[in-house]
Amino acid sequence: MRMLVVEDEPELRRVLAQALREEGYAVDEAGDGPDGLYKANAWDYDAILLDMMLPGLNGWEVLTQLRKKKTTPVLVLTARDAITDRIRGLDVGADDYVVKPFNLAEVLARVRALIRRSAGRGDSKIEMGDVIIDTARRTVTQAGLAIVLTAREYAILEMLASRRGEVVTKTQIYDHIFDETDDSLSNLVEVHVMNIRKKLGRDFIATRRGQGYVVDG
Repeated sequence: MRMLVVEDEPELRRVLAQALREEGYAVDEAGDGPDGLYKANAWDYDAILLDMMLPGLNGWEVLTQLRKKKTTPVLVLTARDAITDRIRGLDVGADDYVVKPFNLAEVLARVRALIRRSAGRGDSKIEMGDVIIDTARRTVTQAGLAIVLTAREYAILEMLASRRGEVVTKTQIYDHIFDETDDSLSNLVEVHVMNIRKKLGRDFIATRRGQGYVVDG
């Protein structure tokens, strides 16, 4: 899954991006409103973490402009704790709200919840035959046995499982799993898919030649 962190405080932006990457997310960063709005419109993110007090364009302006084109889930981060500010953020399109200083674990949990809701899932578990993906714990079991996946393998599996029955192209996978700092090796997605098949069975992910991959489950 690919995230965008829009935060003008360099150290906080670094901490948030690092925490998200350690959870297996691909992360792009922006340090001001105009750059954040450009990236939010240019790529399809699974969620956006948006500070309200930004230079160039403030968070409310970014969110107002973004909502004219996209419904990307947005978690607002702000030091302003007044109820009127919370209402304003929600009214212009925020999906959730966290006040600084915040707990990183809570932010990550809220991000996972936003992604689940945007995918139309109320439960954190995705069951496909004897395979169970727990998106809250980010674990995978098969017939009750734990399957160890790398962060990237898990991210690809979760994306395909969330779109069960839908053909997902390599470009879609790349755009959602790898961020702006990643190497664009043409066979990178294929290698990860091959490794997932070794662990879950070669038929678990089907290839639609010339189209992409699909999990039928």
